[in-house]
Amino acid sequence: MFEIDAITANAIVERTRHIIEFNINVMNASGVIIGSGDKQRLGETHEGALLAISQNRNVEITTGSSHSLQGVKPGVNLPLHYRGRIIGVIGITGEPANTRHYGEMLRMTAEVIFEQANHQANTQWQHRQQEEFILQLIKAKEHDVPSLRQWAIQLGVDLSMPRVAAIIEVESVDSKHLQDNRALKQIVYLLQNPNRGNLIAMTSLSQLVILKPAFLDGESWNPELESVRIDKLLKRIPSNMQLKLNIALGHYFDDELSIAKSYRTARETLQLGKKLHPQMTKYLFEDYSLQVLLSGLKHHWRGEALSGPFQKLQTNDKDGQLVKTFHAYINNLGDLKSCAESLYIHRNTLRYRLDKISTLTNTDINSFDGLLSLYLGSLISH
Repeated sequence: MFEIDAITANAIVERTRHIIEFNINVMNASGVIIGSGDKQRLGETHEGALLAISQNRNVEITTGSSHSLQGVKPGVNLPLHYRGRIIGVIGITGEPANTRHYGEMLRMTAEVIFEQANHQANTQWQHRQQEEFILQLIKAKEHDVPSLRQWAIQLGVDLSMPRVAAIIEVESVDSKHLQDNRALKQIVYLLQNPNRGNLIAMTSLSQLVILKPAFLDGESWNPELESVRIDKLLKRIPSNMQLKLNIALGHYFDDELSIAKSYRTARETLQLGKKLHPQMTKYLFEDYSLQVLLSGLKHHWRGEALSGPFQKLQTNDKDGQLVKTFHAYINNLGDLKSCAESLYIHRNTLRYRLDKISTLTNTDINSFDGLLSLYLGSLISH
């Protein structure tokens, strides 16, 4: 049920006391004074207001009649309405002959102020509800789907719309930017204007999740198109904000838990991308897909078995020369000539290093299975 609270009542008093020289009182729907230019009257029950509420009419009280009522001074009391309901009373202290002509103007002003405050409160409530919905959506399990569907209907969110998750992380040169949240607020504004249907929520003081409509190219997800949009967003960030933004784009899925899966791929892409390429600001799942897919094995016995040989290589490679050689061998697709040239070493030196790698890891890197096994182990070890 709608009713004026003390904050709105005082806002009405502050706005209206500049219009006339008389004292203004605002009473709630129980007739209690909750806003007044005369602070000593706060908390008193106003019988004139109770009469205005019970009879739903303007009540004028003269000096003569005020003595028969408790907590009342001469004045005019007008019931305030919102959506057909009485929400309180506004009173003007003074003889009715001097104050009644202000009544309708003040009542209209008070009702407009209440409506604005109520609209703002509803908007904030809806925003909080949508943000909480997004936070539940990105960590949803299969049993959560029915309740999330119902919640989405209440919020007017179309869950059937294909979406992909992205994460924006703010790193500030000036820590004060993060403390007052101005940086994130400006990023949110840029994401919402122009409106492209993004669903946005803060996951921490320095991170946002954006559930972007998935612009499908025919039947396939087009990450390149989204990559271009990310570049455009980065260019819109004002240079004076002293920010570094890290943006990770997850993978697109097409099932009931697509958002939660997409968010997990975005989160892991961000973690891996920052670790492998800290100088970059944009990380796409497609560029780190193999590492992300293998990351789930890191603390599993299968992953430990797969990464064991490469970790043994790292342990015994004091100057990092053998690991560097192995990566060069992979990058050059096993071409000895190209690999040796990229390392600026003789081919015999390269062969010696490759043999040493095979010996240390007990892996035949001249075979496809052996080389692939060691390579996957290196990815899990990151």
